[in-house]
Amino acid sequence: MQVVHSPLHARHDGGVELHRGELVPMYESPDRIDHILRAVQAAGMPVIEPREFGFEVLHAVHDPAFVEFLRTAYPRWQAEGRGGSMLPSGFPARSLRRDRVPEGINGMMGYYAFDAGTPIVAGTWDAAFAAARCALTAAALVSEGARAAYALCRPPGHHAARSVYGGYCYLNNAALAAQALRDAGCARVAVLDIDYHHGNGTQDIFWWREDVFFASLHGTPETEYPYFLGFADERGAGEGEGRTLNLPLPRGTQWPAYEGALDVALRAIDTFGADALVVSLGVDTFEGDPISSFALDASHFVAIGERMAALRLPTVLVQEGGYAVEEIGANVGAVLAAFA
Repeated sequence: MQVVHSPLHARHDGGVELHRGELVPMYESPDRIDHILRAVQAAGMPVIEPREFGFEVLHAVHDPAFVEFLRTAYPRWQAEGRGGSMLPSGFPARSLRRDRVPEGINGMMGYYAFDAGTPIVAGTWDAAFAAARCALTAAALVSEGARAAYALCRPPGHHAARSVYGGYCYLNNAALAAQALRDAGCARVAVLDIDYHHGNGTQDIFWWREDVFFASLHGTPETEYPYFLGFADERGAGEGEGRTLNLPLPRGTQWPAYEGALDVALRAIDTFGADALVVSLGVDTFEGDPISSFALDASHFVAIGERMAALRLPTVLVQEGGYAVEEIGANVGAVLAAFA
């Protein structure tokens, strides 16, 4: 399996996040990728850099005005004499207007963000666009005949919606890969999100679509981030009715319950008749993850890889979360090796 990786991910560094009432260094740190990279190289998987794409390719799943905001946000911030991390201080919540995009960078940031845990720093755009190109390159490899390819993306992407960023995510790498597979001729594409946190951005992007099936296993939004999407009664709308499957699970979920939910998702994907699969590969379901609350161990990541491989679909695996840094390489490597 080829691994697509860009060293530009390291430019997104030095940010702080508001976590449970405190400003702390980001859990989503560059060393996460260093551990994964060492693991895939030790397994003998070839690592390549992403192909070049113009940023306009992002408009296939993101609003052009949102893309322009991300491209220019930090230079505008610097033009006002500021540095460090950009974090919003206000959001268009209930009773406030959402039909006007403020002209100032502070209001614009709050308009496009949905949390205060996703800073923009000097290198964020370079890293986010490089991650998107990794996903697009992996999708191209699969559309050209590879059985599978792994996009080692950082920052992650599944919380980024059509015109919203948050949850450490700026551009939706998995959605870009799925759309690229559709554009390359796959009539139906499934996205399976196994990150601990619900892929609210991917759900938003494909909510109305009949041709892309989205299935997510995640911590229940009753208690877990992102809180406001991911309930079982969310099933898509319009032509997309029934094309969304949410399988929320309680804190402390262990393998038997997780395995049952995974089997439900895999059967639904099989019934959908997908021509290709995109996996939002989060390993923050690991029992030692510092910001998640499931109880999977290393052996379970092997089983997850085997079960996904049993679908026998051309597959793009896209890296999402996983914040137990010392173990992340072994856990990702277990999924990839079992899949391959």
